[in-house]
Amino acid sequence: MTKSNLFTPVLIAGCAILLLNFAIRASFGVFQIPIATEFGWMRADFSMAIAIQNLAWGIGQPIFSAIAERFGDRRAIILGALLYAAGLVLSSMAVTPGQHWVLEILVGFGIAGTGFGVILAIVGRATSDENRSLSLGIATAAGSAGQVFGAPLAEWLLQSHSWQVVFVIFAAIILCSLFALPFLRAPITASKAELQESLGTVLLRTFKDPSYTMIFLGFFSCGYQLGFITAHFPAFVTEMCGAIDPSSYLAAIGVTSTSILGAIAISVIGMANIGGAIFAGWLGKRYSKKYLLAAVYAARTVAASAFILLPMTPGSVLLFSLVMGSLWLATVPLTSGLVAQLYGLRYMGTLYGFVFLSHQVGSFLGVWLGGRMYDMTGNYTLVWWIGVGVGAFSALVHLPIQERRVVLATA
Repeated sequence: MTKSNLFTPVLIAGCAILLLNFAIRASFGVFQIPIATEFGWMRADFSMAIAIQNLAWGIGQPIFSAIAERFGDRRAIILGALLYAAGLVLSSMAVTPGQHWVLEILVGFGIAGTGFGVILAIVGRATSDENRSLSLGIATAAGSAGQVFGAPLAEWLLQSHSWQVVFVIFAAIILCSLFALPFLRAPITASKAELQESLGTVLLRTFKDPSYTMIFLGFFSCGYQLGFITAHFPAFVTEMCGAIDPSSYLAAIGVTSTSILGAIAISVIGMANIGGAIFAGWLGKRYSKKYLLAAVYAARTVAASAFILLPMTPGSVLLFSLVMGSLWLATVPLTSGLVAQLYGLRYMGTLYGFVFLSHQVGSFLGVWLGGRMYDMTGNYTLVWWIGVGVGAFSALVHLPIQERRVVLATA
């Protein structure tokens, strides 16, 4: 298939929305220290806000996917963008942890409405079977592209603006994503049998399938690891990494403090993930997705173990960010592609949304435990090792999955 058939207006518009969504979402870890310092909060207070955001995102994902499949994709995206912007603006006015906790529910639902569950289902329906896995990888990479500049942009804005103003600026940015809506026109690609079945029937049969349960359980560790690193890695690097030599190459390119290094590390993860997500999508077209997923989780386990066991330096931070970034969202095109492969495209968004709920429960625990254990022990060591353990579990749980299409009931 030609290049023009791959890079359709639907794919490009979906990439634009995901890029802006994740640029903002990936920056929240940068606000950890400024907000806690201004109000004298414990580390767990703001961590809980981000954890609630991730949980709301997970709960909202199947809801917004069902809204998109019932009332239209664009209506779901508009609602998501409005909630996202409202949550950011109202959060800029919050002065207590409890206020942030409540308002992050709006932000989490907003991320769900403009995130992977809705957009990947649109891209999947608008793409041929031959190019679907690669298209899902490209769309996933767009989210990583947002991560490349999201955290550094937040750090740069914080040099001249308060965090409250930065939140308002980000609210305006997410509303700009709505300009991509006219290009999001994807057909409902499904067989006659799929179209005749109700969502409830499909969900009931899918939930009984052991393979779906294993996909659900396996995605938990991805959320745990990504949630913890996104929320706590900048602060972790700021406090734990060795000082930057003023004569080093890092200082020469403007990385003069560990706080800047922490933001840059998130950006490096995003840059590496652009290639990693696309490559994973390309591999998913050619090889067994369950074995690829097992390999990704195993590689994460090894990388995290080595990072914790070896002395931490600016170089090791950047090396870990590069390796982890190449594996960061490689699970998304493979997992969403596996759901589409096993259960069809008609309700792909909702079925992937429920799997993504597992991801976000893991993310909630990763973010919350990070703050909680830091306040209790003064470090993140135990939280890192829990991530290593759940990563190893995910590598194993994908192996028994049966990669065969679930046969639909006769209408």
